[in-house]
Amino acid sequence: MRIRNTVLVTFTTFLLWACNSKEKKKEIVQLPYDGSWEALQKMPVPDWFNDGKIGIFIHWGPYSVIGHRKGGRGYAEHVPKMIYEDSTYYYPYLRERWGAAPPEFGYKDIIPEFKAENWNPDKWAELFAKVGAKYVVLTAEHHDGWANWDSDLTPWNAMDKGPKRDLVGDLGKAVKKQGLKYAPSYHRERHTSFFTTQKYKVDAKAREDILEEISRNPEAESLYGPFGFSKFATDQYVARWKEIQNKYQPDFLWIDDIPIFTRDGNNTQVEPKVFKPEIQYFYDQCRLMITDFMNNGNANNQEVYVNNKGKNRNWPDGIGCLEKDNLKLKVIGPKWQSCTTFGTSFGYLENDKYKTANAIIDEMVEVISRNGNFLVNIGPKADGTIPDEQLVLLNKMGNWLDINAEAIYSTRYWKENHQTNGNLAFTTKGTKLFVIALDEPTAPIVIEATKGWTKNEVQSVKLLGANTEVSWNITAEGLEIIPPKDLGKSEYAWSFEVQTNTNQHTPSVIQTDASKALEGTKKVDLDGNH
Repeated sequence: MRIRNTVLVTFTTFLLWACNSKEKKKEIVQLPYDGSWEALQKMPVPDWFNDGKIGIFIHWGPYSVIGHRKGGRGYAEHVPKMIYEDSTYYYPYLRERWGAAPPEFGYKDIIPEFKAENWNPDKWAELFAKVGAKYVVLTAEHHDGWANWDSDLTPWNAMDKGPKRDLVGDLGKAVKKQGLKYAPSYHRERHTSFFTTQKYKVDAKAREDILEEISRNPEAESLYGPFGFSKFATDQYVARWKEIQNKYQPDFLWIDDIPIFTRDGNNTQVEPKVFKPEIQYFYDQCRLMITDFMNNGNANNQEVYVNNKGKNRNWPDGIGCLEKDNLKLKVIGPKWQSCTTFGTSFGYLENDKYKTANAIIDEMVEVISRNGNFLVNIGPKADGTIPDEQLVLLNKMGNWLDINAEAIYSTRYWKENHQTNGNLAFTTKGTKLFVIALDEPTAPIVIEATKGWTKNEVQSVKLLGANTEVSWNITAEGLEIIPPKDLGKSEYAWSFEVQTNTNQHTPSVIQTDASKALEGTKKVDLDGNH
């Protein structure tokens, strides 16, 4: 009878907790969103995003045909504009490779070579699932004006030119078959000053050779333009995203950071905010676009989310996850994401200089231990094949995740995110504390933040990927872990699972102020933002 009563009390307590949680969520988020920034600030972090941790970013488009950049390093996806900005270097390069240069031969004329002839979306999706990704972000449109989907709004799209197939749609079907979430990314906010004489100006003017290309081929205007910000440009921006949303029902609205919000007399980082009329309209339409996306997700029973990119965030804090390129917070921050490169470029760059697998895995662990998600980028070639160097890194990352999955997926941060002695990172899952050694653990490790623990606090310690027993002691300085001589199957980083009798997640340690969380971070910026 005592056991039966205990079970009944436990079940009743669970039901009350579940009901209270649902009521609390209703109090926080009033659906549908009413169109205000204040309402959007209450959007919850979806479980799939908070638990999934690992995403694949893909920069792929006509710029992948070029695969070259002056100096051999940096963001190769920016070369379409750099052709015209640095004509003394790139015009001779184009003449040597293609036999002509602007205005006779420009970026638009490279597009037919973007064929994706060796692309198999199902193979890509199988690979992404195999290496541990839980969501996929493909560039639907970068800054160059090219649409990777079957668009009715521009002739410069992947169904009508180049590959002659719906890249966004085909990959979406493939990744969803693998049970992965999908997010076509959208970078058009910079397009209106991509091919202009000055960047991030409301009235930006087209370069002379661009205008001459348009004069010779009027259809090119819908690729290179519009130039500068206007109601027409903003309406077109929103319309293209709405087309993506309606056709592909994405799980995430990924938008690059928007420099015009803090340039050319505009400033969203002060109160009251300062806008030129064209940018006030753009800002308002972005708010309504995000609202529509969130409400559309709710109507479709999708848990959807957005990002808030750049040190000068696009939106008020609390709307979506904080994000920058190769972001490395030193603290446990509000939910954030690092879009991380394997090399120096996001788009394909021949002979790029790549990071080591050790560096990638260390970065991934540090990001996740600080409440971040790791969105690692690949830059496929124009034919749809992934460079060998990137495949090697993906598979090494996947092998590590396969062994150490328990210490990564569905985890939360601890009260500390790093310990210098032993080079340790930490994650938690309920009553489990994961101590992840980023250097090979050859000597005993004392977990300094466990000082004061008693022996009753710890039930067991084991090493993921190893069958050998792990010895441990409670000392005056804290839990001491004695690594076994045989460290098992893992490489690069080693995860010790400490089973305790108390919940290890410590929500109160988070730095909720985004500006303070970003302090001391170094921006990797090889050509403006990507």
